[in-house]
Amino acid sequence: MKRIAVIYQSKYGSTRQYAQWIARDLGAQLLERSAVSPASLREYDVVVYGGGLYAGGIAGVDLVAKYPCPPLVVFTVGLANPAITDYSEILNRNFSPEQREKLKVFHLRGAMDYGRLGPVHRGMMAMMKKMTIDSKAPEERTDEDRLMLETYGKSVDFIEEASIAPLVEYVRGLL
Repeated sequence: MKRIAVIYQSKYGSTRQYAQWIARDLGAQLLERSAVSPASLREYDVVVYGGGLYAGGIAGVDLVAKYPCPPLVVFTVGLANPAITDYSEILNRNFSPEQREKLKVFHLRGAMDYGRLGPVHRGMMAMMKKMTIDSKAPEERTDEDRLMLETYGKSVDFIEEASIAPLVEYVRGLL
């Protein structure tokens, strides 16, 4: 039986929820990013890493981006709709071209409760809103821009357990 690790970093809980479902469905070991050392990555046959999207980065992804590990599957969690969002800039910023060639990435939708955001994240969201309103005419706004403006200041939840199915199926295919 191959050993699978599902490692995650979650600030507000969406990524943790997905990681729990993925680990359960794969019979994998579930680990918080803070509890994993680079050396321990070699103990697994497959590593699944999940992190939230923040300001063009994937939370905690340096663990798997800087240190070699077995077949790597990454999932990101954010508010944008993966069906219409281009994540290539984020992936280019977080992984080398060689890593991207070997990497399989899945994008999942999360949740946000503006009332629970810390001051830094609240400030970032306010700045994004202001920049979007100030720099783009309404007809120039992307679907992602419109979604951010529509949900700003609200509590939204796009988490769906069924959305992990392609990731789970992919990992099972590696075994």
